[in-house]
Amino acid sequence: MKPSATHITDFSATDLSRAIQQRQVSCHEVMQATLAQVDRFNPGSNAIVSRVDTEALLRQAQERDAQLARGESMGWMHGMPQAIKDLANVQGLRTSLGSPLMKDVVAAEDGLMAQRMKASGAIVIGKTNTPEFGLGSHTFNEVFGPTRNAWDPSKSAGGSSGGAAVALAQRLLPVADGSDFMGSLRNPAGWNHVFGMRPSQGRVPMQPAQDVFMAQLATEGPMARHVADLAMLLSVQAGPHPASPLSLADDPALLAGKLDSDPKGQRVGWLGDLQGHLPIEDGILEVCQTALNSFTGMGCTVDEAQLGMPPEQIWQTWLVWRQALVGPRIAPLWLNPANRAHIKAEALWEHEQYLTLTGAQLMAASASRTRFHHSMLALFEKFDVLAIPVAQVWPFDVNLRWPQSIAGRSMDTYHRWMEVVIYATLAGLPSISVPAGFGANGLPMGLALIGKPQGDWALLKLAHAYEKANPELINRRPPGV
Repeated sequence: MKPSATHITDFSATDLSRAIQQRQVSCHEVMQATLAQVDRFNPGSNAIVSRVDTEALLRQAQERDAQLARGESMGWMHGMPQAIKDLANVQGLRTSLGSPLMKDVVAAEDGLMAQRMKASGAIVIGKTNTPEFGLGSHTFNEVFGPTRNAWDPSKSAGGSSGGAAVALAQRLLPVADGSDFMGSLRNPAGWNHVFGMRPSQGRVPMQPAQDVFMAQLATEGPMARHVADLAMLLSVQAGPHPASPLSLADDPALLAGKLDSDPKGQRVGWLGDLQGHLPIEDGILEVCQTALNSFTGMGCTVDEAQLGMPPEQIWQTWLVWRQALVGPRIAPLWLNPANRAHIKAEALWEHEQYLTLTGAQLMAASASRTRFHHSMLALFEKFDVLAIPVAQVWPFDVNLRWPQSIAGRSMDTYHRWMEVVIYATLAGLPSISVPAGFGANGLPMGLALIGKPQGDWALLKLAHAYEKANPELINRRPPGV
């Protein structure tokens, strides 16, 4: 018996791929079911934007069915509906970056990530919403408006991959892509009860790119409702590229292997609030510590861990790197004075800070980042994985721009409330946000697991073991979905 349309959108991506390949369900039926789900939920959540014409999508799905009828499969994503984050290029679709200055810019060609997913058979149905220029972990902009949390539409979806996370939680997509500079794959995953992975530096090369040597803090990567799907999408996205000289040469097919493993004996280092350095809202540490109990139950050891470098020094290092890399993205638009009224204040601030930076400051920050990396390597002599909350606040009012204070402490920048996510980014380490649980407010929270250098596969296996140990938690659905 064929699955119902509702059941199709409940499939894991791995099961959906198998059902399509075995012709238990047609690509046309999958597309119909997906678009019906989008029509039902997207008007309320605003996760998917720049939607492609329905008839054009159904024709593409029929073409995929014709290929299968001839015995031809493009790959794991054959016939799978996908929406690409609106910071990445998809030929023929707008790449607005959430900016009113870019709202009519149509991409002439696919970016590398879209190329790879299309080559695996994905059908792009639109884009997923993002904050303006991807700045700030709160998905709102003047082009499309805000994306609302899948669990409470009055709350923020997080960001900058907020549209992707909500689309996953509401079953609008089987998997989703995103990108991560300051937690943009991890924070929205935690706030919408899905998995989000920041891969190792160089695992997923980003093209086109203005700079391929210094700009290593941002990376594209996968999001999913299940770890097996996360690994499979990463295997599609990953792999070296000649235009990205620092991309990792590992065979991405290795990421498509079996994830089952025995986690017994693995050592988990709990960073918590960094001995009180990080202000964190009530209830978050408790939810994360409950999730840590699962690792103990799996035979892991969990002990407190401390960074080997003062957290404030790490933050100051981060500020220099971020301003050095974000400022040039705003600079071309800033040159025209008429544009400045249409650039959000937080982006203008980043550019202003960038203008004051010196080469000496950047080199000092590079040396400091090197010391931090070495301190993380020392931690991994004691632990196999580190754990830390994925956010310092619960999902906040969708109408706020950003939290002004946490637990009575004022935030001195628009992104200080996201400080918790910078450690994996600065060290170039893989990190996965796993669903940790829910607070008394009914809102979800994630726990970030940070792996060893280039330890993506080991991290995926541990996250998979955690998922298997917590099926009731992982399979919990947003209200009404």
